[in-house]
Amino acid sequence: MQKAEQKKDWALSSGAFNRLLEWLDEGTNSGGEKYLDIRGRLVAYFDRKNCLSPDELADETLNRVARRIEEVGSIESETPAKYCYIVARFVFMESLRANEKGDVPMDDVLRQTEGNQFVVSDEKEEKANREKLLNCLETCTEKLEPEHRELIIGYYLGEQRTKIENRRTLAAKFGVSVNALSIRACRIRDKLEACVGKCTNEG
Repeated sequence: MQKAEQKKDWALSSGAFNRLLEWLDEGTNSGGEKYLDIRGRLVAYFDRKNCLSPDELADETLNRVARRIEEVGSIESETPAKYCYIVARFVFMESLRANEKGDVPMDDVLRQTEGNQFVVSDEKEEKANREKLLNCLETCTEKLEPEHRELIIGYYLGEQRTKIENRRTLAAKFGVSVNALSIRACRIRDKLEACVGKCTNEG
């Protein structure tokens, strides 16, 4: 319950932002220059992908990195720039997913990528990796029990107020409180992300 609430209610605090800056600086105080540099590079990355809101996606990427640092204390499996690009790729794929189907986002699957070789490369390789991950998500979602599949997809449908209303409706349908629903969704998401992580590492 605590884990689900933390993920649901997490917001970038000044402390989390400072820890993000320290992590990006890798032990040397750049006065925020490295943050501005990586943010600019992320904006350019999303712009090259013809995203409608590259600035917002860059900020979302850095917010997720900051949250991950809050969860684990530090990220040492990859360099800051590389890890930020890893997260950016998932944010990009999630935006595609949302635009095309309004389906399950890829948020917590990021835990499965640390140490994996998802390196920014040429467009052909990037497209192949993207398709593989989306196919894995499709396959793993289909493997869920029908009730679990309906719950996890419904839990993430919509944006902001619509999403809140959808969750209330879903909770009523399953006869549980919204908090209980979030706990169920968290457990299903953990199972889903583990499946996707295993799938992407195969073959």
